[in-house]
Amino acid sequence: MGSTHVQDDKARTGIWGLDNILSGGFSRGHIFLVEGAPGTGKTTVALQFLLEGMRVGETCLYITLSETDRELRAGAASHGWTLDKGIEVFELLPPESLLDEDQQQSLLYSSDLELGETTKQIFEAVERTQPSRVVLDSLSEIRLLAQSSLRYRRQILAIKHYFARFGTTVMMLDDLTAEVADKTVHSVAHGVLRLEELAPSYGAERRRARVIKYRGVKFRGGYHDATITTGGLNIFPRLVASEFRNSMDRMTKSSGIAQLDQLLGGGIETGSSTLILGPAGTGKSLVAIVNVVAAVKRGEKAAMFIFDEELGLLFDRMKGIGIDLAAMQASGHLFVEQVDAAELSPGEFAHRVRRQIDEHEIKTVVIDSLNGYQASMPEENSLILHMHELLQYLNRTGAATFMTVAQHGLVGDMKAPVDVTYLADTVILLRYFEASGSVRRAMSVIKKRTGAHESTIREYRIDGRGLTIGAPLSEFQGVLRGVPIYNGQSSLLEGTSA
Repeated sequence: MGSTHVQDDKARTGIWGLDNILSGGFSRGHIFLVEGAPGTGKTTVALQFLLEGMRVGETCLYITLSETDRELRAGAASHGWTLDKGIEVFELLPPESLLDEDQQQSLLYSSDLELGETTKQIFEAVERTQPSRVVLDSLSEIRLLAQSSLRYRRQILAIKHYFARFGTTVMMLDDLTAEVADKTVHSVAHGVLRLEELAPSYGAERRRARVIKYRGVKFRGGYHDATITTGGLNIFPRLVASEFRNSMDRMTKSSGIAQLDQLLGGGIETGSSTLILGPAGTGKSLVAIVNVVAAVKRGEKAAMFIFDEELGLLFDRMKGIGIDLAAMQASGHLFVEQVDAAELSPGEFAHRVRRQIDEHEIKTVVIDSLNGYQASMPEENSLILHMHELLQYLNRTGAATFMTVAQHGLVGDMKAPVDVTYLADTVILLRYFEASGSVRRAMSVIKKRTGAHESTIREYRIDGRGLTIGAPLSEFQGVLRGVPIYNGQSSLLEGTSA
């Protein structure tokens, strides 16, 4: 029997991200399987499912064969939950024959008695409480009692038909401890959710969830990053940019520096992404922050996601060149988040960005840097795919996005650890070069999809006044390589007005 896509026909799980990927929750009156190795969060999901049922006034029953009542309540308490009201916990004790040594040598196979007794106790508990939602934890105990795959399947079918009479929504947990992968319940269940835990070589464990099947419902497929925190399991639905379609007029916004606007052919367009590329110390963060300052002056809101630098240091550094990020943050126009690459999964990062955009109507986003973002997924080769979806989403919301990438080396041919130049709409290249016995900096725009731009190279300086950009360096060749040849009269930044 398929779902009819009416919201009331769905039993919400109480986990926003899970309801999102399940198109609203579990179809009522069906059996669902939640599987995963021990420690992946199955019991946590089950408790959240029942707590949500309790919240909406449904009768809930937790049948436990593997954990004791005390363990279950202690686990719930660690999340700040109490199971005293509205959730009945039925601890299924092993039959006495299991504990009585004299009974062990019976000619009858004890498993026959135990399986029948176990099923009988489950049915009696359901008859007594008449629940709307049931959790059965766990199937591995029933599999052990059944001993053969055929008897196990017959038992699961019997349980399924029994619950169908009551219209109960059932969540069965399976810890995948069977020696051979048993897909019996996959075919019987209406839907299957798998929870996984991965241990990278450094940093916290990574969790993810995947809906393997869900009859009659268009669910969001693929892997979704997850975390377990105090308060339960969180699932971050994979970002699909094509779901966000905003019709908007593109506008050109000033960077607040006339020479930078000239270099950019007028400024930066809304709904576009800008990549700032250059070696360490060239001022990539500053070029991005200059645009944040301009946005805040216009009365708009901006968000910065900082991977590489400690926020206190960044704030102090910017204050030294006349930019007070703390004051902008206090005014409510700037939102700054420190991102720990070792602790955060790409899915959770995308969720954080999306939450800031949705909650605060942010129009300028800075990601500093993509080197740090790549470090958050050391064992994944999908940075380009993650960035593509995130940039598409940000572009469709009308935000101007600025990303920085640090290149290896200081002068000469340099390599970037991640090549996302083809993803960005605009690419600003920063370079060191040597002239008159000193190291100088040069800036150029090498790509702009949304309009014309200057093809010149301009020198710039960072000092107490902030970012100062000079006239085009028309008398030098080889600036981009970092080893220029001087062809004329001196026309460097000293002779230009700020």
